[in-house]
Order: sequence, then C-alpha cells, then structure tokens
Amino acid sequence: MTIKNYSLLDLAPVNEGSEPADAFRNAADLAKHAEGWGFTRYWLAEHHNMPGIASAATSVVVGHVAGSTKTIRVGAGGIMLPNHSPLVIAEQFGTLESLYPGRIDLGLGRAPGSDMVTARALRRNLESNPDNFFQDLGELQAFFSPPGESQRVQAVPGSGLEIPIWILGSSMFGSQVAAALGLPFAFASHFAPDSMLGAIQTYRSHFKPSRNLAEPHVMVGVNFFAAETDIEAQRLFTSLQKQFTNLFRGSPGKLQPPVDSMDAYWNPAERAGVERALLHSVVGSSSTVSEKLEEFIELTGADELMLTGQIYEHKARLTSFEIASQVCSKLIH
Repeated sequence: MTIKNYSLLDLAPVNEGSEPADAFRNAADLAKHAEGWGFTRYWLAEHHNMPGIASAATSVVVGHVAGSTKTIRVGAGGIMLPNHSPLVIAEQFGTLESLYPGRIDLGLGRAPGSDMVTARALRRNLESNPDNFFQDLGELQAFFSPPGESQRVQAVPGSGLEIPIWILGSSMFGSQVAAALGLPFAFASHFAPDSMLGAIQTYRSHFKPSRNLAEPHVMVGVNFFAAETDIEAQRLFTSLQKQFTNLFRGSPGKLQPPVDSMDAYWNPAERAGVERALLHSVVGSSSTVSEKLEEFIELTGADELMLTGQIYEHKARLTSFEIASQVCSKLIH
C-alpha cells in the first residue's frame, strides 16, 4: 500500500519546566526541519485551558510557523468552529492566506476543544450550538467565495480567496459532512480509534464530487514515536501515555518526562482506557515503525498520513520525525 502525502500535526507541547514561549520556538524549529524532510503540511490544533498545549490561539501560531518557513503548507487541524463566528475565522485565515499565498489550510471540527466550562468562557454562552456546524460551515464558505452584488457583509481579507477547507472528525458526523460537500476528510484516529473504519467507509461511499475535490481524499492521524531502538521509542511514548492518564483523571498538566515503565504511574483501569484511546500508535525503531505504518495504511486505505508525537525532549522529537520522513518517503506513489 502507498500514500500520496505525509504531514505533521503539532500540539505545541509545553513541557514540564518550560513555558509556552519555548513551545513556539520549538514549533518553528520543527517546521523548518519538516519542510526540508518533505512533509506536505504542518498543522496546529485548537485546544483551550490545557497547560500542556500552547496552540489555543491557533491562527496566531499558524502565522508564526508560516513566517518561519517558505514552502510547506501550514494550517489548522483544526479550528473548532462552534467556538467562533464564521466571519472571524474567514478574516483570520483570509489574512493568513494574503500573507502566505497558496500555503494555508483550514481544518474544521465541531468539538469545543476543551470541557464545557471552558467552552462557556470562550463563547460567553452556549447558544452557538455544535449542531449548527453545517450551517456555520456554509456561511464560512460563502465568506471565502467572491462576494455577490447584494452581499452586505464581506470578509476583508478573505472574500474570493477560496482557502482549502478540510473536515475533521472523531465520529461518523464529520465523514457525512465531508462526503456531502465534496471536501477532504481527516479522521482523528490518533485519539479516537473506535469509529475510524466506519467513518472512512461512509465518507468514500457517499462522497459527492465538487468543484473543490473530484475524488475522496482521506487523511488519518497516527501517533508516531521512533528512536534508535524499540525500547527507547517505547520510553518516549510514555510522555503521551502519562498525558492521557492525567486527562482521564481530570488533571491535565504540562508534558512530563518519559519513564522506563508506566506500571507505577497508572492503575489497570487507566491503562486500559489509555491503551484503547492510543490504539493507533506507531512506536519503535526505524524497521519496526516502517512495518507498522504499512499495516496501518493497508488497514485504512489512507491517502495521507498525519503524524503526531508528544515527545518531551525536542531533539528526540526531531529525530523521530526525521525517521518518519525516511519511512514515509518510501511509501509515496
């Protein structure tokens, strides 16, 4: 099995003992390397009230990364549309596209990107219903289209820029929206594996060609941790396992250093929950991750991989994604 592209999702991790400013410097550095390693896209995700994730003001960080690179596509994976008015997002990404033409992607989701208390703080009220996602998406697309003669509100900048929109999903809903509108679809299998195959099948079987996309395009997320040996890669992976354990406990924090064993950190129930959430994780040496990625591509039939890795040490994260580029470049057709 082969893929068309391989890309990178960065959650701008804030490590224990560091600050968001360090995360932003690391993001710019990683993006420069990713550009040289042949990654197609570098996406950042919207999360709020998460001490270990610095990309809350996603459009600002997208601009920071785009300004630090030259050719790689940079975007949001994604913007949680119910948190914002479509006009604001059109203006923000219209500005980014005007500054960095032909390089900006806009991935959209309908989750709050945090808990409902934080969602209320973001929106001031919860009248922005996630169930209105389809309507909000249509409004956003209209702002990116050439304005009509009677259109009283325009996105400036934004109107007429036709910025590529992706639909993100962790359930069946996103696949149905993407298929109906003929848009590319990205599934968050790196933390929500249960509906992955059903969502992909639904998207492909119900896809309606559009002026944006003639054929379906599926991107799948996968956690990727590579090192010189399987043991060292598994050690790096424990930072993400600890992060998810803390989420299950309701106490998210900064990304913690790896440990040799998780046995003393989690209980059996927590372990089962974390392992289920992180089912689609590729961990190991170069030869091991190559074999596992091929199996994952065969399972999903993905057109594109979106690799992500919450690795504590920046140097180790660079090494992991360099190995990813070496492995993925051999899978391109």
